[in-house]
Amino acid sequence: MHIFEGGSANEVWQKAFAALSEGPYTRRQSGRGGDTKELLHAAFTIDDPLQRWIVARQPAINPAFAIADVIWMLNGRRDSAFVNYWNQKLPEYAGYSDHYHGAYGFRLQTHFGFDQLDRAYKALQHNPDGRQVALQIWDATVDFPAESGEAVNADIPCNVMALLKIRDGRLEWTQINRSNDIILGVPYNFIQFTTLQEVLSGWLGVELGSYTHFSDSLHLYDRDVPKARNDSSIAACPNTDSLKLPKEESKQVLADLSHRIEMMSKPDLSQNELRTLAETGELPRAFGNLLRVMVVEAARRRGWTDLVQDDSTALSNPALAQILERWQKSTARQNIDEN
Repeated sequence: MHIFEGGSANEVWQKAFAALSEGPYTRRQSGRGGDTKELLHAAFTIDDPLQRWIVARQPAINPAFAIADVIWMLNGRRDSAFVNYWNQKLPEYAGYSDHYHGAYGFRLQTHFGFDQLDRAYKALQHNPDGRQVALQIWDATVDFPAESGEAVNADIPCNVMALLKIRDGRLEWTQINRSNDIILGVPYNFIQFTTLQEVLSGWLGVELGSYTHFSDSLHLYDRDVPKARNDSSIAACPNTDSLKLPKEESKQVLADLSHRIEMMSKPDLSQNELRTLAETGELPRAFGNLLRVMVVEAARRRGWTDLVQDDSTALSNPALAQILERWQKSTARQNIDEN
């Protein structure tokens, strides 16, 4: 077992990247995307899941894609166009289809015939000492490999299950992952599931506990070695926002953001329309900051520099401001896979 512990996602990611790129315990292993260095049975523990943004990864992560992906997931969507706009390389990994086969939000809220998030909320609300809440993502009837060993779809869920418990008034989250790419998978998985943990803790009215993530195969692709590195010289700025809201208010805000983000991807969007979408109005500050990141990226892609500057300046969350600035510099160098 390889264990990576720390206060933030940035800290534990750096430890894992060092172990994969420099450590003596890796093995050579081929995979769907080519040859890798692999660590079997890796465990991460993040003491403060609010600090979910990884700034050490070079090239910088794409914050707009990360946010769009989370909002897509929390709204239970699986339509590929919603996320593909923010990461145009995604179909190369997840397949060219109108709907993604293994979309986590759809799996959690619709695929199995009931809303697991809603059931988890009610079960833990009535029995906070319970040990039976397991959110299922993997479905053997549609995900199991063929007898030939070939994958049955390009988008087979890497995250297979989440285990939730309330202890000492805190929501503890354990994520089980069968296969984790340290560059393209881990940073976004941390954002996805720590955000889901935070949102559910708001529904339940409890504090945020630790986040534990088990990866059965943690790997670094050879193709990524020349361009990927750990920039340990950069100190991560704190995430000062809270996404915790009561359930009904949370659902309304998430639906609102989903609609706005979808409208930003329309090919005929005008500057005035984007300015209207950018109006935070009565949105809680934390969600207003997420919206500003999306507006900046939507404007950048269209060359609307005034809007980029205005909304970048308006960001009040140091973590988001830092990761957005790093992304903007990274896109200027054109060495990223998430554009």
